[in-house]
Amino acid sequence: MTEKFHRESGILLHITSLPGNYGIGEIGPYAFQFIDDLAEMGQKNWQILPMNPPDNFNCPYSATSAFANSHLLISLDFLVRDGYLDHYDLTSPPGFCNDRVRFSSVIEWRFSLLKKAANNFQIRASSKRLAKYNTFCNNNKKWLKPFALFSVIQNIHNGADWIDWGTSYRACMQDKLKDVQVNYSKEFEEVKVLQYLFHDQWMKLKSYANSQQVQIIGDIPIYVSFNSADVWWNKEMFKLNSDGRMRVQSGCPPDFFIETGQIWGHPIYDWAYHKQSDFSWWVDRITHLFELVDIIRIDHFNGFAKYWEIPAKDSNGLKGKWVVGPGEFFFNSIFKKIGKRPIMAEDLGEASEDAAVLRAAFGIPGMKILQMSFSNGEPFQNLDPNNVVYTGTHDNDTTVGWFQSQSKGENAQTKIDLTQGLENAKKALNIKGQSVNWKMIEYALNTNANTAIIPMQDVLGLDSTARMNIPGTVGANWGWRMAPGLLTNKIKQRLFKLTKKSKRL
Repeated sequence: MTEKFHRESGILLHITSLPGNYGIGEIGPYAFQFIDDLAEMGQKNWQILPMNPPDNFNCPYSATSAFANSHLLISLDFLVRDGYLDHYDLTSPPGFCNDRVRFSSVIEWRFSLLKKAANNFQIRASSKRLAKYNTFCNNNKKWLKPFALFSVIQNIHNGADWIDWGTSYRACMQDKLKDVQVNYSKEFEEVKVLQYLFHDQWMKLKSYANSQQVQIIGDIPIYVSFNSADVWWNKEMFKLNSDGRMRVQSGCPPDFFIETGQIWGHPIYDWAYHKQSDFSWWVDRITHLFELVDIIRIDHFNGFAKYWEIPAKDSNGLKGKWVVGPGEFFFNSIFKKIGKRPIMAEDLGEASEDAAVLRAAFGIPGMKILQMSFSNGEPFQNLDPNNVVYTGTHDNDTTVGWFQSQSKGENAQTKIDLTQGLENAKKALNIKGQSVNWKMIEYALNTNANTAIIPMQDVLGLDSTARMNIPGTVGANWGWRMAPGLLTNKIKQRLFKLTKKSKRL
């Protein structure tokens, strides 16, 4: 059974969206300031997106490792403070945007700085710090060595996916891997050092958050990217052909919005293998994340009940089929190994009814989203307390943007009539000229749900230009940032008063 949730609220804001001086949000000074802001607003939870290294489209839900963390989030200021970079290294950063992450320029500029910091660490670190580094490497060797090898070999192949590497690399032949460690020892060590530096900075940030009575909600996607160290190193855990290519892939069936279904493109787990191993890889994965966060949100929880499996050669979801997931066997093993820990479920989608049975068996709260409820005409007045209510998520439009789109009467992409959703929202929120974002926030906070989470964009009252992600699209997502000065004292006090009034302090 999961740990009981108390009546609290929090903010959804990914680390990359924090303000800062170097083009992308970091786990540095502005992250500590944001924790102070959360405490000042009476918020007990900070929900973030996955911190794993993102894919080439910068999507945190499609990462190159389920265990490693993104070195893009490492604080450059703290690297200077700790002596691994010099002050002059940061004196002339490029002219980055305050409200968007320009990933290509950020990555290009940071790469040389992080490489320098990793090398300086090995030269300048004290014996005490080196001992901590060695302990970190030893404690995390099950995933750290494969990830370091994966990263180095991918660079050898100019960034190519592992399935396109040379045969010996692709097959993880041990003699070839030993050659990599010897011939590319410097690069191999750099990867491990950067993972340690992230971990060292993060644990200090988490400790500070907890000292301010703020808990961090981490996100764990059910699937991993095919082009990841996890799949390359553990091919037996997935439904792959003898050459390593996928036999089947993830996606979802045709629905009211997309008549051909969706292709997500992740490899499908060989759940029989995982059951035979008592789900040891998953136990390791969840245990590892619980070292970094206080609460875990499982993305696409429904897949543990049943999932849509599509032939790997298909370009749409029409020929997919429902397959029963590991269900209670999975969670019995997980809770037996990790004990009673707080887990919440993202259980949206067609399999939600099947997932509800699974959630109920283990007391895991599911998600309710106000935007979707108004569109569907669902009442929220008597919401089950064992739920997490959101105004919207990273996959939704902002509340202001959503309300504006409803006012237009029809979704331009799906041709779905939105008029009823608008009328339901106006009636439920009792809108009479007030800011719709604040009415929505107040409504969410006043529900019976034990946990209420508000995206920062809604607190700030931003429109669709601040949307984080549009599902099914690539290239223009994940870039929104909170510009300095947007979160004013007036806004903080307003949220605090609503939080107090709703008895969530």
